[in-house]
Parts: sequence; C-alpha cells; structure tokens
Amino acid sequence: MTSGPVFDVGDFGAAGDGRTLDTDAINAAIVAASQAGGGTVRLPAGRYLSFSIRLASRVTLHLAEGCVLVAADPTRHGGAYDPPEENTHDLYQDFGHSHWRNSLIWGEGLEDVAIVGPGRIDGEGLTREGPGSRWRRQAGEFPLSMVGLSAEAMAELVPERAAMIGQGNKAIALKRCRRVRLSGFTVFRGGHFALLATGCEDLAIETLLVDTNRDGLDIDACRRVRIAHCRVNTPNDDAIVLKASMALGEVTPTEDVEIVGCHVSGFDLGTVLDGTLGREQQIAPDQDRVTGRIKIGTESNGDFRRIRIRDCLLERSRGLALETVDGGTIEDVAIEDVRLVEMTSAPLFLRLGARLRGPEGAGPGALRRVSVRNLSGLEAFADLPVILAGLPDAPIEGVRLEGLTLSFLGGAGEAGIEPQDLADAYPEPRMFGDPPAWGLWARHVRGLSLDGLVLSANPDARAPARIDGQVVSLDALAGSSVG
Repeated sequence: MTSGPVFDVGDFGAAGDGRTLDTDAINAAIVAASQAGGGTVRLPAGRYLSFSIRLASRVTLHLAEGCVLVAADPTRHGGAYDPPEENTHDLYQDFGHSHWRNSLIWGEGLEDVAIVGPGRIDGEGLTREGPGSRWRRQAGEFPLSMVGLSAEAMAELVPERAAMIGQGNKAIALKRCRRVRLSGFTVFRGGHFALLATGCEDLAIETLLVDTNRDGLDIDACRRVRIAHCRVNTPNDDAIVLKASMALGEVTPTEDVEIVGCHVSGFDLGTVLDGTLGREQQIAPDQDRVTGRIKIGTESNGDFRRIRIRDCLLERSRGLALETVDGGTIEDVAIEDVRLVEMTSAPLFLRLGARLRGPEGAGPGALRRVSVRNLSGLEAFADLPVILAGLPDAPIEGVRLEGLTLSFLGGAGEAGIEPQDLADAYPEPRMFGDPPAWGLWARHVRGLSLDGLVLSANPDARAPARIDGQVVSLDALAGSSVG
C-alpha cells in the first residue's frame, strides 16, 4: 500500500472552514503526491467543502481526527460534480450503477490507493436518487410492493437523466481499481451508494462506520474482497450487497469475497452515529419494512462464487438474501454464526428467478451449494418464514441448513395457499405474500439437507414447514436430516 511523503491540503490552499470550496486544493495535493511517485494527502481537523475529488494511484487520502469532508450542494455552493461519463453499457442496470465520476470521491483504473480514517465523510449535498435502467422490457424493475405508488411518487424516486447532470450521487466510486484499502473512517448520508466498487480486485474494507440514506457498501463484479468489522446502517436500502451487473459491458463474476464481523441495521438515519438507535421509520421507499441487510443480487448477470459470510449481526433489518434472476450463478456460499435481532422480513431468502434483465438469449442461472450454519434469532420474530424459491425448470440445488434457531411472529388464522412462481418479478421475500408455512417454505429445491432446525412461533394455522408441497413436522426439522 502507499507510503512516501505527506502532502497537507492546507499547503495547497484548503481553508477547512466549511464555507470555502476546497475542491481545487484537495485535488492539487493529490496531483502533487502522484507526481512524486506516491504519498499521503492529509486532511487535518476541519470541515472541507468539496465537489468531485479525483484519486490517483499510489496515493493515500488520510482523513485525520476531527476532519469532516463535506459534499457540496450544487444548488447552494456555486459548482458541480464531475459529469457522469459516457457509458454505452448502461442498458441493463440503473443510472447509479452505470456511472462513477459523478461522485464526491472517485477513481478509475488505479493501483495501490487508500482512504483511511478516523475522519468523516458527510454527503450533505449528494442526492440519493437516480434514474432506472433503460431496458425496454421493464419486467421486474421494481418490487411488487411499489405497485400502488402514484406517478408523482415514482417520479421523485426515479428522476429523469437530465436532472442528474451536475449532481453527485455517491460518496465513493471505484472502477477497475487494484489493491485498494478503505479503513477506519465514517460515512454519513452517502447518497445512492456510500461505496460503489465495480470491477475491482484485492479490495480491503475494514472498520468503517456507515450511517446512510440509501445503499451502504455495493461490491459489483469484483474479485478478492474482504469486508471486516464494519458497522453499516441503511434503513432505506441494502447495507452490504454483492452484485454482478453489466455495467462494464461484459459478464463479470464476483468471486472470493469474505464478509466477517460486520453489524448491519435499519435504524433511523443518523441514529447509529449519535447512539440513540431510533425506530420511528417503519417503511422503506419500496413500501416494505426497513432494509439494512446483507444480500447477494439483485443485479446478477454474472456469477457469484466462493462467498463467505460469518460472525455477523443483522439488527432491525431484513434477513440474509441470495438472489439470482438475470442468468448468473450463485454457488459455493458459506454462511455461519450469524445472529438476527428484530427481523423485519424473512430471516433467510434464496431466490432463483428469470427476470433476465440482460442481452437476449440468456436463460435462468443456477443457485447451488449453499451452506447456512448457526443462524440464530430467538428474539427476531420475523413475519415471514425462511424462503427457498426456485423455478420448476431451474430448481435451487444443494442447500444445507444446519443449526438454525429462529422465532417467527406467526398468528395466521388460515392455512394459506401456494403462491404463483412469479418468475420475472423483482425478488423480495414479500413477493409471495404469506406463504403456506410459518417457519420454512421451500419450493423447486433439489438436494435440501436440514439438520437441527429449531423453529418457534405464536399459534398459527399454517404448517411449520412445507417443502415442495409436503408438510414437514417440527420433529423432522430438528432431526438428523430431511430432503
């Protein structure tokens, strides 16, 4: 990682007073460090108001104690963020995933770059919104829970592309970078993404504190990634999410990722930073309950391989989700020692669908070889069961659930009916309504192994578990194996 001389932004004219635009001074310090062959650009204590900051290879951006890097507001501060670059490959994913330069901090094609703490990034002037994809079919673009939203509400959530010029909608964006370290700092209200990393390799993300108004850490088409001991609060969208979109113009996998020791949640915005852990917000913009989870998908044109999630806490959030709906394969995923508190949805959701938002000719992918061990949530009281939902001609394969101890809200007065397959719908646990089981509902699954599942709920007329239409007793779930 980077070393060498230190370049203080104050020596390049930065005021750090929260009123003066320091964009040029910060960028000049980065250029000087790059021209010296590498070094550290230091932002000492102060408030640094800035538009787009352009990283460089072999340069570390150091946010010192007491430093707050504030995203400027184009409507108030007499400037603009770098324009979104041309991308001819923006058909199959939304605007936010398809552009990187319209960000507070961005880097493209870099090597040996770092942003380290303990300072703070405050995305005060960023927008959290952006247009959707230009895919002509538009099937499965939005969760079914948003069907009732008015045209005015949708226009606010999904603005026109012209409205994005000059705005920034990401705190940090990295494209095709190698050997990146992000460590120790805090991100508050990071826009559409606190971090978007696309096509990166050897990425280390550690001890970040993120309390943001949309997505937290988005890892798209990356290899060799470690996310360790991060605290990510995202009531309005996903906290830590792995994707494999077509943003780079080719099918690119996400491989060899470890998420360890992380704590994600959906408390009110800003209340993890101040320690109050607010619970006033009940509904996310998709009209379902607050989000804040760890997820693989929804963008899933490429494959996901060798993913490990361990020693994590999901609190007041939706549960773990593994979703491939655009032709990619999810395989060799190991999840272990994860605790759930105050679940707002299903504790575990595996979905193999056929939205197929991608080039013509793609078919359903695969979801196989997934192991979930020691998933606990006695105080969770999830209002949906564990859901494993494949398709008739594309079943989920080789799933092992071992040592799940979960409590559910229960309380249904009727036995429930089998939902439709909804092959091309946006994948969310709520898509199936109330499934006909309160603890485990698995359909179109081959090679399911269950060992030591302990499930409990309030009185409920539905079966504890249904696997491909067959009722499974609690005794069978707690026994050696079924499936």
